[in-house]
Amino acid sequence: MRIANLSGRLVLIVDGLAVDVERASAGRFTADPQAVYPRWAEFRAWAEQVDLPRGTHLAPGELGAPAPSPGQLFAIGLNYRDHASESGFAAPEGLPPVFTKFRTSISGPVTAVTLPAGGRTDWEVELVVVIGTRAFEVSESTAWSHVAGLTVGQDISERIGQLAGPAPQFSLGKSHPGFTPMGPWLVTPDEFEDPDDLELRCTVNGEEVQKGRTRDLIFSVPALIAGLSAVLPLSPGDVIFTGTPAGVGLGRTPQRWLAPGDELVSTVEGIGELRQRFVV
Repeated sequence: MRIANLSGRLVLIVDGLAVDVERASAGRFTADPQAVYPRWAEFRAWAEQVDLPRGTHLAPGELGAPAPSPGQLFAIGLNYRDHASESGFAAPEGLPPVFTKFRTSISGPVTAVTLPAGGRTDWEVELVVVIGTRAFEVSESTAWSHVAGLTVGQDISERIGQLAGPAPQFSLGKSHPGFTPMGPWLVTPDEFEDPDDLELRCTVNGEEVQKGRTRDLIFSVPALIAGLSAVLPLSPGDVIFTGTPAGVGLGRTPQRWLAPGDELVSTVEGIGELRQRFVV
């Protein structure tokens, strides 16, 4: 099953067309995309048995983030060994670094992003998890049952702000407007042959800069959910950015940063792509 945020309204994606959930359910479910997650089990049961009407065509530019207003957004650092190495760090032995990206930075899959003046803006393609049922002190073996679905994310990062000061400002440096695109839709785990082994790719102006597979995560999706939920409850609609593979601009020689006019395309196998254009 695939759901999306079409111009602020929750839709099901069926055969490439958008079915408006509020209308198809006669008001049982609201149009608010974020409001579906606390009722995720009920929604899935309804969607699997209802005779849906034919959908309408949609344009990628009309799509918003499938979880546009999460209560908690967790971002995971150094969760691929090759990325930890290029960043000058040892691979984490315990739970990797955890930070947040503030909600006002969330955007949809096709956007124009304003580059911060005087900054060094970088790219990080990531698999993103959205929680479907409350998870607290859960095991790795049951963690997937708490996942609503997966989507594509970009952890766009302004490196000067991120790394400045006596202690790094990860959350601020990664939360400029438009720095958290997600989409194009949410795909439920059962749609994948193996949700623990998906390819990620990222290109800048058509040049491939990142390519990896989620099987190489140091902490897999179930391990992240188990580790986070050992400390605090994860609620329906919460978002987890799972980490990025090697190939970011910071780790290159010479270092490389996004410039006005650049087009960033981020893809995760079986889900789709994000497309960001950078402006001043």
